[in-house]
Amino acid sequence: MAEWTFLTNHSQVLLCVVRNGRLTAREIAEIVGITERAVQRILDDLEGAGYISRFREGRKNRYEIHPELPMRHPAQSGRAIKDLLELLAMPD
Repeated sequence: MAEWTFLTNHSQVLLCVVRNGRLTAREIAEIVGITERAVQRILDDLEGAGYISRFREGRKNRYEIHPELPMRHPAQSGRAIKDLLELLAMPD
């Protein structure tokens, strides 16, 4: 039987950034279980769509989330990503 999850890799990467905006792409890849290159592409997608901003601090990046932006799927029309993040980014 094929494995599947409820959240996409994009949402998993975004949740990592919410929990710690200073994680490296390698650290995010380990947490999410995808390649570092896949994480870079997802971060590029999120930045290009305006959901995150990337700031260079020395040799590392720092990420800032823009939670007021709307979710992208028509089924969540009128909902901001903060609604999802508030639900899923709760402490363990």
